[in-house]
Amino acid sequence: MTELQKLREKLCRELAQSEHAAIVQPRREARRLGDVPPATALRAIADHAAAMKPRFDSVIPERRASRRGVAIGRGVGEMFSTLRNVVFDRIIDAERSYRGTLLGVSHGIDLVRMLRAVADRENDQALLELCHDWLTTRLALIAHAQDRLDWFVEQPAFALS
Repeated sequence: MTELQKLREKLCRELAQSEHAAIVQPRREARRLGDVPPATALRAIADHAAAMKPRFDSVIPERRASRRGVAIGRGVGEMFSTLRNVVFDRIIDAERSYRGTLLGVSHGIDLVRMLRAVADRENDQALLELCHDWLTTRLALIAHAQDRLDWFVEQPAFALS
């Protein structure tokens, strides 16, 4: 296995973990926020992550060694996500928790950009298209969610709750 292939596998494992978190955490945060514009923006990100999962699974087959690594990584990620949901999000205000969720869903952007560069070097057209589609939509969804930060300014009591 070449170094580039090893990098691709590493990025795929990390992206699988990141996308799992992009499904789970924004939905949790949206439930916490209720029926408000920032929650709607987070649900759209989670829906996109869920919709893209079958495409990633078809283009990025799990490798022999990485299946266990993804499962362990997801387990650790779930543990931190649960801790965040049960402990930390309860002691920080709504606005800061929202920004933390935005930071988390932004993690995948760099991964997909790197994976796109790997796909370009490997001349993997299917992965290139997937990365392009993912980036085009996810960047727009995250920008929309970032624009919802203004809502907290208009609702300062909610933001500080």
